[in-house]
Amino acid sequence: MIALEQEKTVQSELASHVGRLLRESFGKGPQSIFVSIQRPFVVFYMRGLLSPTEKILLEQDQILSVQHTRDLLMKTLIPEIKAYTSLIAGIHFQEFYYDWGLHNVSGVFVGIESDDESAAAIKHGEYPGKEALQQEIENISHVVQKTPEETYSCMLNDRTLLVIRNGILINIEKELIRLGFEGNLKLAKRNLEKSRFHNNNHLESVINMKIIDAFVDWDFQLDKSVIVFVLDPI
Repeated sequence: MIALEQEKTVQSELASHVGRLLRESFGKGPQSIFVSIQRPFVVFYMRGLLSPTEKILLEQDQILSVQHTRDLLMKTLIPEIKAYTSLIAGIHFQEFYYDWGLHNVSGVFVGIESDDESAAAIKHGEYPGKEALQQEIENISHVVQKTPEETYSCMLNDRTLLVIRNGILINIEKELIRLGFEGNLKLAKRNLEKSRFHNNNHLESVINMKIIDAFVDWDFQLDKSVIVFVLDPI
């Protein structure tokens, strides 16, 4: 367990290491990385990560090329991030999610360790607007695919809101995954959902916060999804 007085040191070391890994892989590191830890979750939020080559590709509307290249890089980076987090913080990720906000030149990584007690405590934790926000997320999920079998959320700090959904895949999606169309399915779902997260006045009003960034990723094998909202208090 990370002692409270050590947390800032651990956050700083994790941010520094991930920044170095990204710089080595992309040729340019992010301008800033913020690490939030509330076990079993660790969230890395970065801003200003865009290589000169990616900038040119985006100017030519080659968004898919940028996303594909980053997916390939992440296959190498994820094991390194897992190993270093285990070494420095004693946190052993069982799950790992990531997403990019290319329009904001931002990105997020979410690592989750297996800890049923911590997860249970988080499910029962409260913050203003929690029930209304979860209901809105379920409404959006219902429109895009189906209502999740389980939805829970937690405010990691005053700027980081995490939402977990379990049981959201419909049969046609499961068949697409079985046939090898996982990448295309994730891209389509991501575009549909994020278009509803951004500039969503209802979401912002129920938590009384402005949503600066919204990220979403899935583990199709677990039939699970992670959403991260980066907030700015109104």
